[in-house]
Amino acid sequence: MAITVRHATHGDEQPLHALATLTFGLACPPGTEQTDIDTFIATHLSVARFADYLADPDRTVLIVSDQDQPLGYAMLVRGPIADPDVAAVVDPDTSVELSKFYLSAERHGSGAAAALMAATLDAAAATGAATCWLGVNQQNVRAAKFYAKHGFDIIGVKRFLVGAEWHDDHIRSRHLIT
Repeated sequence: MAITVRHATHGDEQPLHALATLTFGLACPPGTEQTDIDTFIATHLSVARFADYLADPDRTVLIVSDQDQPLGYAMLVRGPIADPDVAAVVDPDTSVELSKFYLSAERHGSGAAAALMAATLDAAAATGAATCWLGVNQQNVRAAKFYAKHGFDIIGVKRFLVGAEWHDDHIRSRHLIT
């Protein structure tokens, strides 16, 4: 097993979309309508949206692979915070958002997520941010344990729209080593 993590570049849009299609639903609570998941993917995780993300200088997208086979990805976002619940507990001037962090289900427990998180935290620190924050569904126990293991503490709550359905998220944050 040769797990590697690299920065995504132009040309990675299709593999990123394919990973998003396989992994986004894993983060949703049981009972989430497939049509809502599909709508979210079409709106936020399409090939065209990934092309936009890769061209945005305020975003960093990383891909974790095993022998050049993409397994998962992460996305960091710098800039203003639009969500008022997040803005109440996170300083946009000193933080970076871990907006997306997904791994193929068959690779859970393989070490790929830990490698991706280490590279993601390094990339977050390289932005000059003092903290990194994220939102995670309150029912996503596996992700909550993973984020806690990597130093992300619950600092608040927010809502997250998937299709037509609102979900309840925890806001988690951790300090970065710069």
